[in-house]
Amino acid sequence: MRTRITKTLAYCGMDHCMAMKVFLAGIIQGSKIEAQIHSQDWRGPIKQAMLKYLPQAQVYDHYDEHPDSITYPMPLVMATLAEGIRRARQCDLLVAYLPSASMGTAIEMYEAACNGAVVLTISPLEANWVVRAYSDHIFPDLDAFRAFLASGKIKEVFTKKTK
Repeated sequence: MRTRITKTLAYCGMDHCMAMKVFLAGIIQGSKIEAQIHSQDWRGPIKQAMLKYLPQAQVYDHYDEHPDSITYPMPLVMATLAEGIRRARQCDLLVAYLPSASMGTAIEMYEAACNGAVVLTISPLEANWVVRAYSDHIFPDLDAFRAFLASGKIKEVFTKKTK
């Protein structure tokens, strides 16, 4: 676990980030009762910020790979969940967007954190136990997240994680 973070830290600076695997996690269905999803318009701005401030990071967005997953039959749902969890487990950095609770994102955050990844969470849910327990840093909104990336303080989070 520490070896991965130390290796990532060695490659990560304000304007240079090489070989860092980033997993973009966040609400899709949330607590909707019907087979519907929340707006996914948050994904573009987060990916744009990552591209601007960590241009060499490899950002994986599970929703991009499975935009119609709400319609999948159960065997494919289970395979898709397993694939997302595996990718979260293998990332160096997980960015979670949680305007409200999401069971899938909670699992991904847990797996990433338990396997040594840095977890950055954009959410007003700062009192939520899962958000508090598994986030290395919590941002109230996307603007605060962008400002954090622009400041280069991400390197400090990786440094703190290795101690």
